[in-house]
Amino acid sequence: MLFSMTITFEWRGAVKNEEINQLHAEGFDHEYVEDDWSDVLWRLSLGWVTARDDVGLVGFVNVIWDGHVHAFIEDTLVAHRARRQGIGKTLLAVATEQSRKAGCEWLHVDFDDHLKSFYFDSCGFRPTNAGLIQLR
Repeated sequence: MLFSMTITFEWRGAVKNEEINQLHAEGFDHEYVEDDWSDVLWRLSLGWVTARDDVGLVGFVNVIWDGHVHAFIEDTLVAHRARRQGIGKTLLAVATEQSRKAGCEWLHVDFDDHLKSFYFDSCGFRPTNAGLIQLR
């Protein structure tokens, strides 16, 4: 994996609300909102992975879990300026390894169709049946 800049990856890396909120708005193409990520991460997550370059946060993924054997990938994000350099793949590799170390047996992810190749081909997930109910 070749990065044009030095990227550091950290499991449960320090992160500020405003950094994740900005990256989330950019990654999911919505207005900036002031969510309290610190509270959510510490209450609900098995962990998260941060990716930083010399400018700041360029990648993030959250791993939530059921407290037992199931972990779930949420909010995989890479800044526009740092895409197509393997950062997303490395975020998922760290999340996978740390979930395994925590004793989880299954790592789940759902995603939009245009991300199939990323999750299946690049990150090693396999297709499975799942269900979804839209609540809002």
